[in-house]
Amino acid sequence: MKTLATTAPFFEENWSDFLKRSAGTDASVEATVRDVIAEVRARGDAALLDTTEKFDGHRPAALEVSRAEIAAAVTSVEPSALRALKTAAARIEAFHHLQKKKLAASWTSKKGGILLGEQVRPLDRVGIYVPGGLAAYPSTVLMNAIPARVAGVEEIIMVSPWREGRPNAHTLAAARLAGVTRVFKIGGAQAVAALAYGTASVPAVDKIVGPGNAYVAAAKRLLFGKVGIDMIAGPTEIAVVADEGASPASVAADLLSQAEHDPMAVAVLLTHSEKLIQAVQEALERQLGGLERRAILKKSIEGCGLVVKTRNLNESLALSNRFAPEHLSVQVRNARKALPKIRHAGAIFLGPYAPVAFGDYLAGPNHVLPTSGTARFSSPLGVSDFLKRSSLIEIAQNAFEKLAPTVIRLAELEGLTAHAASVRVRKVP
Repeated sequence: MKTLATTAPFFEENWSDFLKRSAGTDASVEATVRDVIAEVRARGDAALLDTTEKFDGHRPAALEVSRAEIAAAVTSVEPSALRALKTAAARIEAFHHLQKKKLAASWTSKKGGILLGEQVRPLDRVGIYVPGGLAAYPSTVLMNAIPARVAGVEEIIMVSPWREGRPNAHTLAAARLAGVTRVFKIGGAQAVAALAYGTASVPAVDKIVGPGNAYVAAAKRLLFGKVGIDMIAGPTEIAVVADEGASPASVAADLLSQAEHDPMAVAVLLTHSEKLIQAVQEALERQLGGLERRAILKKSIEGCGLVVKTRNLNESLALSNRFAPEHLSVQVRNARKALPKIRHAGAIFLGPYAPVAFGDYLAGPNHVLPTSGTARFSSPLGVSDFLKRSSLIEIAQNAFEKLAPTVIRLAELEGLTAHAASVRVRKVP
């Protein structure tokens, strides 16, 4: 991994260049996606069949996955895998129930003849996108569908491409466990467009969540406004803040665990220990040799990885805040004491026994996290993403009469005489 030191000349320029990452869209990708969206909007199911054949290499006899197909998939899953999925689903659901209890309640307050508040209601129908091309991700099904169900969403529509026309049994088993309502064997930008506009077979949804490739991300960006979205996901990221007491093997393994997602994945080590840096570099070399995705890992670590030698722990934490990583692993003595100094991170993993893999699969909190520095202003997917708030305003006559002149005056300041008239018509003196 490349190494920088905060004491070196031009560090600030180099660090600033490193931070200039984004989830932007290639122009050619966006042009292709615009064409796909237009086709789906104009021709509906026929366009879905054509694009599925073109991009996924098969033409399904039916777009929707039948109950019999789901049942067969669940039956085919080995018992140990089903038990693991059930354990993960239970823990994820328990966490999101706690989240709903703390964050998602309607409320009212009445004072001086005026009742104010918020009414919280779930979305009617949401779509979840689950990648299914080169790999399958049942954990993505659980993380996207369970908080929607806990929030009270009545219909959860899942879309996922079938590789060579065949389903992934683990993905369909996860869909049943998570409470997905309907499943469609379509993917790519065409699936996102179908969820946004609706077709004869695929119902239109209120919001689309879930990760995907560059074409899926571009479609979500272009269709935002017609439909809600969770976020635009970029390559996965991890930052490890460590001190001299951290295990080099654990630090190296955590960096590699996220680097294996994508050649563009970003792995960063921030530490003031020169000894740890050397030991981690050696551990990376040793561990790389035994991993299946060596080619991806090598490109990620060498092309996008970075080690930063800092002056002290406080500087490491400050640089992490500027990086605003998707995943932040804090492997220092008394990791909880560092928590007040952490401002920006999608998920924070404290101490030596909290590898990111636990958060990816079954700790409970959601693994759909902000990337590309957006943790500065956005949050993990959760129950609140599937709820909407309506303001409540009720005004008693005495309160109306007391405040009406002020409302009239403010309306007149803005030249909105019809606003003022709507108050006067209620017989204000």
